[in-house]
Amino acid sequence: MSETTTADPSEGTASTDSTATPEPREHAEHTHHGYMSDKSRYLSRLRRIEGQARGIHRMIEDDTYCIDILTQISAMTSALENVGLALLDDHLKHCVAGAVAEGGADGEEKLKEASDAIRRLVKS
Repeated sequence: MSETTTADPSEGTASTDSTATPEPREHAEHTHHGYMSDKSRYLSRLRRIEGQARGIHRMIEDDTYCIDILTQISAMTSALENVGLALLDDHLKHCVAGAVAEGGADGEEKLKEASDAIRRLVKS
């Protein structure tokens, strides 16, 4: 039986729309994004999720029992969702709060952008 990795719910990740990879956005008004202070932690979480995906691949190659594979897929999905939620929280605290505090159209744009992101996360 192959070795598998399970998700640690306390580590957190979030899912994104798997059908589209958004273009990176450059915002001149920000010198860095809200997640920058935790960037190494996010990268560590994502490396763990990559390992989970490789483990699922091996499980299928090794003809592992379906329910065991589904359990690992569920753990990986949860890990991605937790990352997404943490990124959303950082975005709200950093980018949205800053733009709203400054006022003007940028604040409204950031609120709409955050609402759209929440809508995508809820749909996934």
